[in-house]
Amino acid sequence: MAFERFKKFNVDELIAKNPADPRDSSRFMVLNRKDRTIQHKIFRDLPEFLRPGDTIVINNSKVFPAKLYAHKDTGGKMEVLLVRQMQDKYSWAVLLRQYKPGTNLNFEDGLKGEVVSNTENGEAVIKFNTDDILPYCREHGQMPLPPYIEKARKHAGLPLSISTDKQRYQTVYAKQEGSIAAPTAGFHFTPELLEKIKQMGVNIAYVTLHVGWGTFKPLRGEPEEHKMLAEFATMPAETAELINKTKENGGRLFSVGTTSTRTIESFADENGRVSPGGKWTDLFIYQGYKFKAVDCLITNFHFPDSTPLCMVSGFADEDFIYEAYSQAVREKYRFYSFGDSMLIL
Repeated sequence: MAFERFKKFNVDELIAKNPADPRDSSRFMVLNRKDRTIQHKIFRDLPEFLRPGDTIVINNSKVFPAKLYAHKDTGGKMEVLLVRQMQDKYSWAVLLRQYKPGTNLNFEDGLKGEVVSNTENGEAVIKFNTDDILPYCREHGQMPLPPYIEKARKHAGLPLSISTDKQRYQTVYAKQEGSIAAPTAGFHFTPELLEKIKQMGVNIAYVTLHVGWGTFKPLRGEPEEHKMLAEFATMPAETAELINKTKENGGRLFSVGTTSTRTIESFADENGRVSPGGKWTDLFIYQGYKFKAVDCLITNFHFPDSTPLCMVSGFADEDFIYEAYSQAVREKYRFYSFGDSMLIL
C-alpha cells in the first residue's frame, strides 16, 4: 500500500493541538530538490528564499462553521457536517453517522431537516426548511476541525472546541466563504509578513478552491486506484494574467498549499500557460505527474494515507520527502493542520 513506510513514524505526541502564536513563528523546513539539502528555519524567514518578480499564489477560500448538531424525533443527538449545497438549494450533501432516509432532524431556532437520500460518494442528503442555511451556521455552527485535533485535545485534557477556533482555523486573507476544511498551508502568514513580501517586489495572487472532504478522503490502496472527489475552483483573470507574466519574465511561481496547486495545475495547459475561469476539478496529483506551472511549494506535514502527501511526494520525490519527515520527527516538528511548515524549492 502507498506510503506504508510513513506509518512507522509515531507522531501522536507531535500533533499540533493549537496553531503557532504568532502565526509566523512556526518552524519552517526548507527542501532544495536540486542539491537535496534540508534547512531548518522559522516561517518568517520565507523572504530569504524569494526574489523580486516571483509570484506567490494563495487560496482565499473561507471556512464556514459547517458542523451542526441536531436531535432526531426519538431524542438521539446527531452531528451533521455540511459538505456542499445541491442544485435544489434546500438540500445539502452532508456527512452523518448511522442514518437512514426518512430520519427527521430538529435543530435550534426552528431549523428542520429530513434525510432524503444518499449520494454515490456515501454522503447523506438532507433537505432543510430553508434555502439559506449559512446565517444559521454562522450563529450556531462550530468550525469543522479535523477529528484528530479534537482527539489530541481530549487526550491532553483540553477543551475540544475553543473560542479562538473561528479565527485561527482560518487564514488571515480568507474571503470567499465555502470550505469545510482550511487551506492550512496559509495559516503561517500574517498581514505584516505579506506586506514585507510585497515590498520586496514579489507578487501576491489569489485563487479560490472550496475545500470539501475530497481533499482529506484517505487512500485505501494505491494512488492509481483512488478517485478524487471534485471541488470547485476559480482562477480570476487578474491572477491568470499575473501567473503568465511571471513565467514569461523568468520569475518563479510559489504555490501555497496543495489546494492552490491543484487549482493552478487544473487551469494550466501543457506549456504552463494559465487560463481564467471556474470549474469543478477532480485532478489528483501523485508521483509521475508532470507539473506544468508550479515551481515551488509551501505545505504542511501530512497524514501517510492522504492525497496531499501524494502530491508532495510527486513534487519532490518520495525518498526525499521520507528523509524530510524523518528529520521532522527527530526534531519534534509539529504535525498536521495546526502544525509546522515546509517549503520545497
